Amino acid sequence: MTDVVGLVLAAGAGERFGGPKALARTPDGEPWIARAARTMQDGGCDEVVVVLGAAAEEAAALVPEGVRTVVADAWRDGMGASLAAGIRGLPEADTALIGLVDTPELPAAVIERVLGAGLERDVLARAVYDGRPGHPVLLGRDHWEAFRDALHGDEGGRRYLELHDAVHVECSDLYDGEDRDLR
Repeated sequence: MTDVVGLVLAAGAGERFGGPKALARTPDGEPWIARAARTMQDGGCDEVVVVLGAAAEEAAALVPEGVRTVVADAWRDGMGASLAAGIRGLPEADTALIGLVDTPELPAAVIERVLGAGLERDVLARAVYDGRPGHPVLLGRDHWEAFRDALHGDEGGRRYLELHDAVHVECSDLYDGEDRDLR
């Protein structure tokens, strides 16, 4: 069994961005999906799963070899639906580290620091940036079902994390925590 699996959310249509972020590339041409998967691996994830939705077929071609994909059929319902599909598609693991495809500047050091909160099945932690909640989020297996059941429409897991006192892991010295909404 895997200690920690990285889960990259890349299912949205990217309306404010001008298209699916799963198809975006860095200025040097690297697909954001590939960068997110590599960053998770470099930071300590044993396996990586990418959740696809909008433009899934095109985006699947950008997923690196050895990285699993899950297609969120209900991706149009919002982030909660995509996240729930991703959690359902996770392999056996003690923990899952949830990240976003639209943080291409996220350094592996943030992943390492958040994973430092522990890899126990009951862990619940998240990166914060100057006290502001962000990603990635570390979710022990004991939380997977209840967390998934708490997801609705476009609402992610913020409420669950707050209600269950997720440990805050300050990362503002490593990264600003911002996702990319505009090209």
